[in-house]
Amino acid sequence: MENDTPVAVPRLVIAGISGDSGKTLVSLGLAALARREGRAVAAFKKGPDFIDAAWLSWASGRPARHLDTYLMGVSGARDAFLMHALPGGFNLVEGNRGLYDGMDASGTHSTAVLAKTLGAPVVLVLNATKMTRTAAALVLGCQHLDPEVPLRGVILNRVAGKRHEKVLRESIEGTCKIPVLGAIPKLPGDTLLPGRHLGLFTPQEHPQMEGLSDSLARISASYLDVQGLMDLAASAPTLLQPRPQARIETGFGPTIGVLRDSAFTFYYPDNLEALEREGARLVPVSPLSGEPFPRNLDAVYAGGGFPETHGARLAENRPWLDALAAAARDGMPVYAECGGLMLLCRAIVWKGERFPLAGLLPLEVEVLPAPQGHGYTELEVDEGNPFFPVGTRLRGHEFHYSRIVDGPGRPATACRVTRGAGCFSGRDAIVQDRTWASYTHLHALASPEWAPSLAALARLYRGEKGGR
Repeated sequence: MENDTPVAVPRLVIAGISGDSGKTLVSLGLAALARREGRAVAAFKKGPDFIDAAWLSWASGRPARHLDTYLMGVSGARDAFLMHALPGGFNLVEGNRGLYDGMDASGTHSTAVLAKTLGAPVVLVLNATKMTRTAAALVLGCQHLDPEVPLRGVILNRVAGKRHEKVLRESIEGTCKIPVLGAIPKLPGDTLLPGRHLGLFTPQEHPQMEGLSDSLARISASYLDVQGLMDLAASAPTLLQPRPQARIETGFGPTIGVLRDSAFTFYYPDNLEALEREGARLVPVSPLSGEPFPRNLDAVYAGGGFPETHGARLAENRPWLDALAAAARDGMPVYAECGGLMLLCRAIVWKGERFPLAGLLPLEVEVLPAPQGHGYTELEVDEGNPFFPVGTRLRGHEFHYSRIVDGPGRPATACRVTRGAGCFSGRDAIVQDRTWASYTHLHALASPEWAPSLAALARLYRGEKGGR
């Protein structure tokens, strides 16, 4: 990437002492308030998380981008930020887990590493429940563990009252010499941002969306030093502005149906744009919509989500599921990840109920109370398939509570799992005709082969259909 023009790119990293510290509450509130005040907001999520990124997209009014030094490399994450950051706007990066939590004891690929990569000031969110001066010890430890991390402020969360806040402020500011930029009292967080398995409800399924943006903005306006935070963001050093990406030309290539509804929401914006750069025309399709399965599709991209919570409605739409399976058996390419894999199976079993689904794959899946795969994955393609050459190495991410009920007649798989859980013991990526179904989510910036391969298969299938 060629860079040449230094520009001001106001930016903040919202980090935490740990998971569940309140990073998402702070990030969404700041984005909602900044947008309400007329600021242009770009939001980013550190790591591969789909749900937090969906909320950040909702709050900022534009697609939130993922920044992941493991998947993209350090330079790739920096380039992705530069490509989508708003010069002169408010660019907010929500971290994940604790500030220094990474893949190993050294904190490799942590939020701290990303903050240094971006040269972005860090604000640390601290859950202050049942502590006072110990909070200063935690902040001081974060300062001294890596003095190169630009830790510039603290936001207190779940503060018990004015006296509690006063002691916390005096301890942190007196000991650590950095400002406390907000103190949020204990709030009914489960009402604002309720959770379930896999994390928060998605925006599409949140039970009380009406007025939520205003509520989050009011929390920020009432309890945060918003001007201090904006001044801190503006203090970030200038960055070199990259040359703009080539304009996406769509509509001259194959038509790819993307499952988009409340059951299937897990898509990286970069993946969709990568397909469009290959000339694909993306159209939303949904087995929940009541519309028939489209006959003009050249491929289907079935991302992740929560098919188990929609099992009854999916099972009722037998014509749509049968048409999808028939098109796949006819040679239409289908690329399915996690929830998409589940849709293609014979049935999902969840909370004692069995929901018959597409039946393309001779398997059943059950959803359990605990994660069956969670974290980064590494795959080596070691069997022939239509999507990737043998020898290709893929890096991705998985997070699923479901598992395949293994039995006789296990279908062919394309990949050896060198990190992660996958579909079966040591294996991932079920391959049948031109269908690829895996628990691994790939990111187009980490796997540049992915979009060209799916688009090429779609063009091939379109050509075959033209001869009939």
